[in-house]
Amino acid sequence: MGRPVRKPFQGVSNIIRFNWHYYVLAYVLILALILLSLNLDYWLFMAISIFTGAVVLSVLISLSVSYYVYDKSDLYSLSWLATLPVDNSSVLANINAGFDETSAIIAYKYPQNKLLVFDFYNPQKHTEVSIERARKAYPPYPVTQTITTDKIPVANGTVDYIFLIMAAHEIRDKQERIAFFKQIHTKLNNNGRVVVVEHQRDLLNFLAFNFGFFHFYSPSNWLNTFNKSGFKIEEKIKQTPFVSTYILVKNGTSS
Repeated sequence: MGRPVRKPFQGVSNIIRFNWHYYVLAYVLILALILLSLNLDYWLFMAISIFTGAVVLSVLISLSVSYYVYDKSDLYSLSWLATLPVDNSSVLANINAGFDETSAIIAYKYPQNKLLVFDFYNPQKHTEVSIERARKAYPPYPVTQTITTDKIPVANGTVDYIFLIMAAHEIRDKQERIAFFKQIHTKLNNNGRVVVVEHQRDLLNFLAFNFGFFHFYSPSNWLNTFNKSGFKIEEKIKQTPFVSTYILVKNGTSS
């Protein structure tokens, strides 16, 4: 298998492609504000101009940060996984939410290992239109199995590493998310690890994505999910100021 190569601007172009409705709305809003300001007195013109500039700046910042995170950083090289003690006998599982950009990379990085790929996307529960568009644009990884968040079809305690890369936040219901991580807990080897990669609902992501940061969860929310499903954080890695990786182990196991 050849090394997976991401195209230039692949990340940011996918964001625009899958979320084009937001950018159309922003364009319409900007155009409407410009037209509205043409025949107003000075102070109203200045107020609307400042607001219009803020909208334009917000869009440009969002796209610039997206380009940095998804196209310029080493996020998709997975080089930051080098510290994981993966040997050739380790069983790996990569779980996605309907859009899989990482299974081919994991398979290339660990060619001797058994890799299971699962997709928990359910259009009745996970209603993001961007995922529907992504699924139409990109075929699933060849060995992908469709699952539900309450049933992962592998024997208990048989998986050594489970990857959730930009996927778990798509489970919007809190109880479903906790139940999902409890299901992961039962499938993981007692000495195994779970790798969870996510944006955070924090100040930097608010400055970058404006109200889009509400699509992410806060660190305290993730900690609550992990604790209630029987995990503890072994390590937290910051690939960029905007993305965090949690390395989880089962509570009661040594790191």
